Formats: sequence, structure tokens, C-alpha cells
Amino acid sequence: MFAVSVLMLSTLLPAADPVSPKSMKEALQPFQGLVGSWKSTGYPEGTREERAKGFWNETLAVEWTVKGDDFRMIVAIDKGKYFASWDLHYLPAKSLYEMTATTPGKDKLTYTGTLAVGKQKEQILTLDRTDDAAKEDQRVVITLLHSNRFLYRFETRPAKTTVDYSKKYQVGATKEGEAFAEVNQGPVCIVSGGLAKTAVNYNGKTYYVCCSGCKRAFEDDPAKYVAEYEKSKGK
Repeated sequence: MFAVSVLMLSTLLPAADPVSPKSMKEALQPFQGLVGSWKSTGYPEGTREERAKGFWNETLAVEWTVKGDDFRMIVAIDKGKYFASWDLHYLPAKSLYEMTATTPGKDKLTYTGTLAVGKQKEQILTLDRTDDAAKEDQRVVITLLHSNRFLYRFETRPAKTTVDYSKKYQVGATKEGEAFAEVNQGPVCIVSGGLAKTAVNYNGKTYYVCCSGCKRAFEDDPAKYVAEYEKSKGK
């Protein structure tokens, strides 16, 4: 039922307003809620019978990697039909998001694009690339619907044209262990600023991190993140 509803919603979403973050960390703030594990179901575009016959399931595991000011969202996709992983980061000098997607065959595809906020406050990340061999423009659209619901779809059109994109498939994802209506609350990750669950200690005080990537970053330079955290509290 969820897959049907998000497919309908994707065709009804109104125009979105662009977002212009100033840093890599700020740019990834809208994706804080993605940290964790997601169960997903994908469907090809087509008739009801084609969709039922061609559906697949995949699991996405999302975490941050942090090195200095370099923040990245890493997504490992288990049993992914078209993608095995994503590496998403932001290019402040170009005001663009960049995603390196690895296919199951280990090809690396680079997409770039922008984030926008829709009229219903949904976050919409649109990423494009041109496949010269296939002579087509390719697009990945990631839509954040709720703290524990998101979808992504893949579209194409002939290269060097301005015709509308044609949707090829769509994947709906549900966060494991959380009900749809649940609103998560808790401590803040000292590294990323997102919802945190894992305790870490420094100078006798307890702080929290959201994932193994942020835990590694904190352990590498705890003084830096504690200073930033205390400064943010002062504001």
C-alpha cells in the first residue's frame, strides 16, 4: 500500500524552492533522518502486471563519514537491483550536490544536482548525468517524505533534448523498527547534529553520536567536536 501511495504522491508534488547551503555539513542536514537501516521495495514503471512481476526488495544502510570539514553520506545497498552504494556530498564552490553511485557490476556513475523544498515541506534532491554510450540523460530523484519514509526514482530521456523525463522505476523505503506516525526524539549527535543513540565519553562527560562514522570522527578529534558543541549551545 505504501508503494502505491508514494508512486501517486510523486506525480502530484508541486514545484519546489531551491536550497543553497554554505558548507558540506549544512548541506547534509536535511538527510540526518536517513541514518540507520531501511527496508525498500522497488517497482518498474509499467502495467500492474509488469510491476508485480518485476518488483524487488533491497536494504539500505546509511551513515556519515567525516574527515575534517568533509561530510559525506554513505549508503550501502544490499541486494540492490541497479545500485550497490551511494556516496553523497556537497560541492560548495559549485553549489551542487554530487553523488557517486556504484552499480552491482562495480561501475561508478557520477550524478550532480540540487536540493529543493516542496510546498508540502518535502525535501527533493534531483541528480543528473549523461550516459554517452546510451545517448541518454539519466536522473535520480530522492524525495524525503517523513522521518521514516523516503523514495527514490530513476528517469531517462534522449540526450541533447528537452523532452520530459520518462520514469523507469521507483523504490519506496521504510525505516526499520519505526512506525510511520512515530516522531523520534532524543540526544543530538555531537558530530553531525542529527538524532543520536550511542554514548561516547570525553574528559568525564558523556556525549552522543548517531552512527559509526561519527563515532570514528569524534574519537579522532574529540576536543574539536566538544568545542563546536559548546559553542552551538551558547548560541
